[in-house]
Amino acid sequence: MKAEERWQARFRASRMTLPTWARQAPNRSIYRSNATGKWEVYAWDRVTGATRQVTDRPSGTAYAAIDPTGQWIYWFGDTDGDEYGSWWRQPFTGGPDEPVAPELPPGQPGGIALSTTGVAAISLAGGGAFRVHLVRPDRPATTLYEHTEAAWVAGMSLDGSLIAINHGEYGDFRHPALRVVRQNGQEVGELYDGPAKGVIGLDFAPVPGDRRLLTLHERRHRHEPLVWDPVTGEQREIWLRDPGELTAEWYHDGRGLLIVRDHRARTHLHRYDLAGGGLILIDTPHGVIEEAAPRPGGHVEYSWSSGSHPPVIRSSTGQVVVNPSGPPAPPSVPVQDIDVEGAGGRIHALVSKPETGIAPFPTVFLLHGGPDAHDRDAFSPEVAAWVDAGFAVVRVNYRGSTGYGSAWRDTLRDDVGHIELADVAAVRQWVVEQGISDPARMVLAGTAWGGYLTLLGLGTQPGLWAAGIAAVPIACHHTSYEDESESLRAFHRALLGGSPAEQPERYAASSPITYVDQVKSPLLILAGQNDCRCPLRQIEKYVAKLAEHGSEHEVYTYDAIGASLVVAERITQTARQLEFARKHTTAVKIDG
Repeated sequence: MKAEERWQARFRASRMTLPTWARQAPNRSIYRSNATGKWEVYAWDRVTGATRQVTDRPSGTAYAAIDPTGQWIYWFGDTDGDEYGSWWRQPFTGGPDEPVAPELPPGQPGGIALSTTGVAAISLAGGGAFRVHLVRPDRPATTLYEHTEAAWVAGMSLDGSLIAINHGEYGDFRHPALRVVRQNGQEVGELYDGPAKGVIGLDFAPVPGDRRLLTLHERRHRHEPLVWDPVTGEQREIWLRDPGELTAEWYHDGRGLLIVRDHRARTHLHRYDLAGGGLILIDTPHGVIEEAAPRPGGHVEYSWSSGSHPPVIRSSTGQVVVNPSGPPAPPSVPVQDIDVEGAGGRIHALVSKPETGIAPFPTVFLLHGGPDAHDRDAFSPEVAAWVDAGFAVVRVNYRGSTGYGSAWRDTLRDDVGHIELADVAAVRQWVVEQGISDPARMVLAGTAWGGYLTLLGLGTQPGLWAAGIAAVPIACHHTSYEDESESLRAFHRALLGGSPAEQPERYAASSPITYVDQVKSPLLILAGQNDCRCPLRQIEKYVAKLAEHGSEHEVYTYDAIGASLVVAERITQTARQLEFARKHTTAVKIDG
């Protein structure tokens, strides 16, 4: 298979998310798959083996849920992939679609929580406010919660009597508090650990009448599980000696927790016994587990991959649970871990090298989005495409990344954008000194926050990069704030200490448009026309400045955010990026 056919085959190969099962009907599951060329929702009857496609939308479907009884499948329907719309549902066995709350105006989704009684809680943002609505059968929806700071529904008890809401009322969306209320809005209890110590709600115990709520706290400078009874106030912290960030999931009987531990770009699973406090490591292959969930009977199903091995749905019993239809994705190369000393501490990064060719290689630094995210040893068609094209790929878990503790994640607040790029520059120097990368053929690239860092890097580190590729970037924090969704405005305020009116200097200092006159390298920008995360107007302002200064650049626009859910569009964009990088890493000379 030729290199181009191989990398495109990875995008076209059918993939699926971990099936989510109904709590009281465990043989009824839903999952999302790209089998038709778009990510859509499917229903799966585990008894008969029958599957059926539930949604078919032009830009795909990103959010879905199944109610605890297994009677209904819910999904969020937006307009042209703009992430602005309403919740819909359909019977598990098939039937007409119906709006969940037709009387509510459309908004940006903030989650959905479902009960066994037909009561649902949905959160929508719009019009300058965040709202959680209570939806009951045969009654108009009521507003349960409303605030100008970010909020979202975190969970609902099985009987629908208790609703958990995460909120940023204390001014820090990135470190929320957690409140539990009744259906009439009466507050039952709240967890707030103070500044820079968020409490995140996960789910109520999956047992009728059980009030316990599983949460994550940051009291010891990392995310760790905590079980909380909001009625009595009783709390139980779950502490593990092992390093890494933790999250958790209930076992079906509420007697144990599945602990998911993320450490140095790999995932480990443990069972924690709530009665005796015992901890058992669950044997899984070396790599990354995107999702994991215990099944009745005690075994665990999980979605696993590694840099070299395509995703598969596995069970802790050793079996493959289900295979997507069609031929599997071709494998890729394993990743190499590197550790580089930087100004803020040791930086962990991942390197993928071509199997052919001679070092030093042309190299692309692929910067992850977020910034509350991190790169891991997971299968990536994008990374594999670059490697097949002869590029080494470097992915840096810079300060601001998750996975390395709260202090590492929160440090970037001191100098947003510039701190991350200092870490990127340190890793760049290391791979050049090690003979891995050719300093004259280095490309800086990324999507969303990674695209923002690409623009900022080309303006503040003009001697380091032969070219830049920025997909859906933030080009001007101030203009982006004016046009973006409510949740991202809250994120901006939390990260930069207030609104643009309150912190104009910080917004300007961290904005790529401030440094646009220093951009010397060719630049490719990819932008979504209906993007509410990285709005088009602020990118257009940046591009106009590029043109004023005579900077070489190309712009590719497409319909919507949802294009990332459409396989053909992802292939088109990847091909465009590879072509641009090849053109600008041939016989170039830059400082470095």
